[in-house]
Amino acid sequence: MNAAEQAINLKTASKIAAIVNLFKSEYPDARSDLKPWANDADTRELVDPDSIDLSFNFPGWSRRFQSRCILIQIRFHQDSETSVRRAIGIEAAGFTHEGKQWTLSTIEDWNFAGDKHPTPEICDSLKEFCRKILLVFNEEVETQEG
Repeated sequence: MNAAEQAINLKTASKIAAIVNLFKSEYPDARSDLKPWANDADTRELVDPDSIDLSFNFPGWSRRFQSRCILIQIRFHQDSETSVRRAIGIEAAGFTHEGKQWTLSTIEDWNFAGDKHPTPEICDSLKEFCRKILLVFNEEVETQEG
């Protein structure tokens, strides 16, 4: 679901802003988009209500990223017993005018898939960015459990 629609309270809005600031601190040329999904019936059918989706767009095609746009989907799970909502992983994908070039999922093995991959330095940087996203969204959960 679009990050703009998920920012329903100050805590969530602050966490989304922190994620945007983390990315822009590393890549200042990137422009954030908190509404990457179109608002039509077909797209609405595909949207995961248990996710926060945002994208980062570069001024042009980035050789280092092998993309022009990166879509980030933060996936959540709510424990039915404790009602605690936890970020369980990140799905990221790089796009050009030719479509999806690569994907990264932290759900399983943290490896890149696709025809073209970012440079090794960017791969490492994106994995670190994903770790930070999980920390931002789960720091309160860890405090409650610990």
